[in-house]
Amino acid sequence: TRESAFVHAIASAGVAFAVTRSCAEGSATICGCDTRHKGSPGEGWKWGGCSEDVEFGSMVSREFADARENRPDARSAMNRHNNEAGRTSIIELMHLKCKCHGLSGSCEVKTCWWSQPDFRVIGDYLKDKYDSASEMVVEKHRESRGWVETLRPKYNFFKAPTEKDLVYYENSPNFCEPNPETGSFGTRDRICNVTSHGIDGCDLLCCGRGHNTRTEKRKEKCHCIFHWCCYVRCQECIRVYDVHTCK
Repeated sequence: TRESAFVHAIASAGVAFAVTRSCAEGSATICGCDTRHKGSPGEGWKWGGCSEDVEFGSMVSREFADARENRPDARSAMNRHNNEAGRTSIIELMHLKCKCHGLSGSCEVKTCWWSQPDFRVIGDYLKDKYDSASEMVVEKHRESRGWVETLRPKYNFFKAPTEKDLVYYENSPNFCEPNPETGSFGTRDRICNVTSHGIDGCDLLCCGRGHNTRTEKRKEKCHCIFHWCCYVRCQECIRVYDVHTCK
């Protein structure tokens, strides 16, 4: 489904991200910094620091996440594609990070290195890919090793998915109701946002069933004052909140 496509992509990206970051921090002994970026890149800055070796991280992720996806069926084909899309997202979002050098913090010279973004950025990027995932159909054809299943786009009038896009071939189950077979807990008793028109809003999240409202009293720190030197003293306030949950 579209959801499993996202799970495979972000899990594969997570492995690549963690390995790449560990290499750059020096906590992994079999790898280090990316040494391919050298030479004179341009005016006002030079290569320095530790460029993160995302190619190595992706290689480890490929060996780890794709190890079980070697069957000649549609599920393995889909999972391999989405795993690679997750790893590709990191390469797409790599950027230069720079540090200034000079007297009194001036930026006479900058050293720059390739860095991964925050993982939240990767998650948001893959969430957009989830929203625009391509529906596929399964085709069977015979090869020397036997019957093999492959995927092709269901709709020819849409642009074919690239290696950066997520793909799926089954419609999602109804997540509104609990279903142990699909792992769905349903949305009953879920907290929702009564003012939102998005997926966290009570109209969508509660699947048209409506919502209940209750008030909660919460203790919070308030009227905080900094005392010299050096601690902060706060009072404790009781605040009342409206909490909305799906019926």
